[in-house]
Amino acid sequence: MADLGHLPGPVADLWEWQYEGRCRSIDTDVFYHPEGERGAARRLRETAAKEICATCPVIAACRAHALATRETFGVWGGMTEDEREHQLARAALAG
Repeated sequence: MADLGHLPGPVADLWEWQYEGRCRSIDTDVFYHPEGERGAARRLRETAAKEICATCPVIAACRAHALATRETFGVWGGMTEDEREHQLARAALAG
């Protein structure tokens, strides 16, 4: 079960940036891997998701949200689960 204690409360202003995300009109399957997906298939899907993120006007807010809430699944703000995990680990070591 995910630890939701660190999530902000349901304040619309904190989430409004999501209305402008490029991903809103894209099938979520592009951003979230199916069970058992590995190798080339996963890399291709993640690359496609990152290409969408790269043109998104709210990429910085999306990435900040994903890091702050420790999103455990999907491509958020142009980062995969593994990339976010590595960045958070580096930040913990540095700070």
